[in-house]
This record gives sequence, structure tokens and C-alpha cells, in this order.
Amino acid sequence: GTQYRSVIFYHSEEQKAAAEGVIAELTAKKAFRDAIVTGVEPAAKFYLAEGYHQEYFENNPWQPYCMFVVSPKVDKFRSKFGAKLKAGA
Repeated sequence: GTQYRSVIFYHSEEQKAAAEGVIAELTAKKAFRDAIVTGVEPAAKFYLAEGYHQEYFENNPWQPYCMFVVSPKVDKFRSKFGAKLKAGA
């Protein structure tokens, strides 16, 4: 559902334009089979989730959802964009 959808929160119009520009570029390149559904929204009050939600994938790699849904997506992302990731990411 949408509560699990990715979102980019921006603090300025420049950040908003940069995020929307990257999404448009990736869409034009057809970098992904499916449409990019990441939202771009203004930053607002943020509430940190409970501790057991933090670093969920890192802490629960053997959960079926992580194994069969998250892991393949992370692997695909790293293979395509690994050179752009920060060290250790």
C-alpha cells in the first residue's frame, strides 16, 4: 500500500526540482520496467517509527518478504547504480 511507498522529502524548491529531474531522467531512460512511484513531498513533522521497524531489511534478512521481495530489488539496484552509492551502502 501507499504507506510503504518510497518518498523524497524536500526542504527547498531546488531539492524538489532535483528530485523530480532525476525521476524524469530515469523515466525517460526507461531505467526500470515499471513506472517510478516514489513521491516527492515537502518535508513536514516527522515521527520516527518504533525501534523494531528500524533497519528492518538489515536486521531481518531471512524474513520471507525480505528474501523474496526486498533482496532482489536491492540486488538489482546495486547492480545498476552501485558506482553511485556511498561506500558501505
